[in-house]
Amino acid sequence: MLAKVLSAAVLGIDAYEVEVEVDLSQGLPAFLTVGLPDLAVKESRDRVTAAIKNAGYQFPLKRITVNLAPADVRKEGSAFDLPIAVGILQASGILSGDRLSRVVLLGELSLDGRVKPIKGALPIAAGLKENVAALILPRENALEAASAAPKTSVLAADTLPQVAGYLSGELELERVQIDLTKIFTETKNYDVDFQEIRGQPHAKRAMEVACAGGHNILMMGPPGAGKSMLAQRVSTILPELTLEESIETSKVHSVMGLMGDNRALIALRPFRSPHHTISDAGLIGGGTLPMPGEVSIAHHGVLFLDELPEFKRHVLEVLRQPLEDGKVTISRAAATLSYPARFMLAAAMNPCPCGFYGDLARPCTCTPLQIKGYRSRISGPLLDQIDIHVEVPRVRYEDLSKATGGETSEEIRGRVNRTRGIQRERFKGTKIYCNAHMGPRHIKKFCEIDEDSNRLLETAMERLSLSARAYHRILNVARTIADLEGEANILVHHLSEAIQYRSLDREILS
Repeated sequence: MLAKVLSAAVLGIDAYEVEVEVDLSQGLPAFLTVGLPDLAVKESRDRVTAAIKNAGYQFPLKRITVNLAPADVRKEGSAFDLPIAVGILQASGILSGDRLSRVVLLGELSLDGRVKPIKGALPIAAGLKENVAALILPRENALEAASAAPKTSVLAADTLPQVAGYLSGELELERVQIDLTKIFTETKNYDVDFQEIRGQPHAKRAMEVACAGGHNILMMGPPGAGKSMLAQRVSTILPELTLEESIETSKVHSVMGLMGDNRALIALRPFRSPHHTISDAGLIGGGTLPMPGEVSIAHHGVLFLDELPEFKRHVLEVLRQPLEDGKVTISRAAATLSYPARFMLAAAMNPCPCGFYGDLARPCTCTPLQIKGYRSRISGPLLDQIDIHVEVPRVRYEDLSKATGGETSEEIRGRVNRTRGIQRERFKGTKIYCNAHMGPRHIKKFCEIDEDSNRLLETAMERLSLSARAYHRILNVARTIADLEGEANILVHHLSEAIQYRSLDREILS
């Protein structure tokens, strides 16, 4: 007897429908799974067999063939356990009912018949077709699925007998619904605040400019100056995630299994801080069947690279494509997949190996050759793609002893939000959302400068030997500074401040 059950899988972060066909035929008892299953799918044979028996059903002693269609796409993961088990129950005549034809089933089975959580529930829910009446999946994944499929009945299941009872019409499963407004309201509180940072007015200003325009930023200063503290608070002054951005980010986290139990959406901008020993595959993504890396997990958020020169050079070089394109394309023999990677890069480094070059309190013990070798670990093309370079000096005692650190994150975020609003209006109808993503055509249109500003920029280009990309970065940052002040045109002092944010170019030149 033949049974057909609808399920789904994820390729990259996009879902596709999988039809699970189960055939029971006469012959020696056997359990075969075809349709390019990986090892986890093949092992479902043992989990499904034990789950059906321990749930109180009679397991058919026949030749069982399970086909996962389309058969030319590799299937991975344990989410097919539940549809395979339901297919066996239907094919053996134990399960009957009309509900099965328009229901998508997902879930891993434990040996006692419990339905356990899976990866990728949110992108699957977001990609459901209109003719699907209901999605049955583990209770732990129900909230994230409901957030991406508000028009579909998302039903939470705890055990295999519950699912069988629902499909037979004997009982009802709980329909899960969420209030998206409530989710975003409840998660606005941050654990850290910009007010906790003492001193560093120049670095705080640079960080505000970077967030206002979505610019990448590199901080350079001695150990203990506050570079990491500044970076950890970047996400607190970035604009709140929109629903569209939240779903895009949550898709990546769902595929990686980073959503956590009973979590609906990623409502705060992600902050990722990988260790400098990370591999290029860990940073960009990879594997036999490519999976997202840190740059994609940080999508619509912040990627912080502390001790930037300590990262392997080839690891840093692979950052150049996502910084330029906002996505990562990974090619392997099994598949070629693209993952989103539109993040803000915040990086920190010491000025030299000992960390005290240029510090007024402690002398530097490094030779000029050591300093040059240390800084040369970061290539020129990568530096060009970092819009803002800012020095973070040692904090003075009088600043540390102050009762308050100045403005709160909420106050700064208010100005950033107003500035981003100007940019959204400027780029309406395009795929650009902030100044940092402007191309040469947009820079020519929106970053016109007067004669005095032109002479200033020409002088800076000649003296600092800046590249064409650095020229565009300066104009980008100047446009953001003008937007912060509500100015329609870029003025000389806007351009002058933007040039000051190329401090590492000046250091390398000297």
